[in-house]
Amino acid sequence: MFEVLTAAQMKKADLETIAGGVAAQELIGNAGSGMARVIQDNYPLSRTLVLCGPGNNGADGFIAAARLKAAGWPVRVACLVKTNALKGDAAASAKKWDGEVEALNSNLKVHDTELVVDAIFGTGFDRALDPEIVTLLDKIRARKIPVVAADIPSGLNATTGQVAAGTLKADMTVAFCRKKIAHVLLPGRQVCGRLQLTAVGIPDEVVAAQGSTVFENHPALWLRDFPLPKAESHKFSRGHALVYGGDIRTGAACLAAAAAQRAGAGMVSILSRPAGLDVYRSYRASIMTESFEDIEEFRAALRDERRTALLIGPGAGLEDSLKETVEAALSFNKFTVLDADVFTAFKDDAKSLFAKLSPDRNVLTPHEGEFTRIFGEMSGNKLERAQKAAKTANAVVLLKGADTVIAAPDGTAVVNTNAPATLATAGSGDVLAGIITGLAAQGMPVFMATCAAAWLHAEAARNFGLGLVAEDLVNQLPNALNHLFRLS
Repeated sequence: MFEVLTAAQMKKADLETIAGGVAAQELIGNAGSGMARVIQDNYPLSRTLVLCGPGNNGADGFIAAARLKAAGWPVRVACLVKTNALKGDAAASAKKWDGEVEALNSNLKVHDTELVVDAIFGTGFDRALDPEIVTLLDKIRARKIPVVAADIPSGLNATTGQVAAGTLKADMTVAFCRKKIAHVLLPGRQVCGRLQLTAVGIPDEVVAAQGSTVFENHPALWLRDFPLPKAESHKFSRGHALVYGGDIRTGAACLAAAAAQRAGAGMVSILSRPAGLDVYRSYRASIMTESFEDIEEFRAALRDERRTALLIGPGAGLEDSLKETVEAALSFNKFTVLDADVFTAFKDDAKSLFAKLSPDRNVLTPHEGEFTRIFGEMSGNKLERAQKAAKTANAVVLLKGADTVIAAPDGTAVVNTNAPATLATAGSGDVLAGIITGLAAQGMPVFMATCAAAWLHAEAARNFGLGLVAEDLVNQLPNALNHLFRLS
């Protein structure tokens, strides 16, 4: 149930289900009835106004109105066109409503309404909202009336996540069959409110046949690959993670190393030049330290095959040798996470970096500014940009943010949706990079390790709550991990 669909994929799944013998009216009936059930489960009996459009989204609204009325709710219905102008399934569904149908325009009265159901436009919407509709929506907005959207708030583009001017933010959105891209990507996700998924009768195999390459992040996607400790495990079998430590901003490497440790790496070392060694030695007794004077000593440290993963970037600094260090590291074909200062070091020479990368060994973890630095300006929404970047770099790309996207060169992408706003704190990205490194050090496949790390990182923040700083993420990781143990 974690596929995320475009509007076109959803429409095709609808049509294939109908071609397979399921009546369109049955799908619409299931959608409308499901929405009515969700409303009854989440709201007290309310004076409800259902706003219906001329298409199938409006058809869902008519069915929901009829079900709510049958359950004893006081319901009004307004439609964008006269009911005798409705066609096909919309006309058939409107006949299930036995009450008055008011005109949906700016003059519609909303002063005595306690709940609005927005069923005006659905996933096919891709234009500006009519000013007449915006005026009505503004009246509802001004009165702060709770809104439940049918599948998607009217004005939201289901595929791009773009929000038309005047779109009314929903208190809750009842998504049908599967979430759409706008449900998981910003800014669309912000206008959807709480999301409730409801089945409409489209078989799972029909959804799978659409070939979606986009998924919402969830342990079900990667838990089978997660390196949970076994009875016979020992520190060497659980991998040895190396974190490159800079000379000045030493805190970043410390946070990353601690996170790699908490993520389960059997051994973690910070590898630095002598200038930073005293700081790293004093940080945490269970984290080992090692210094190198020059690039040959750095190479020597990586020749040990028991050292299974490497992180370079957090607090690395921008000395001239950083590029050479990264290139040396990549020559060993170890799992390597590239973050932070690496993107600045290669901003004028990105192609030479990408030429050395592999999707089964390398992850790039930029935030938006770093992304532009290394990939330049790219068109498209965040999902599309991450997918293009992964293909360009021939590596897994994790594009950070409130709607973090993890993309692979083959187009597969996962959107992380459990991250709280409290993650907007210095050092949280260093912790994330460390978790990825720690999981990969244990042999977890690169893409899956990155998805798991994003989920765990966010879950740790959710567990902690307000007042979060980066060190708290490290300390909360055991709680998030124990949750996974309970799921397994």
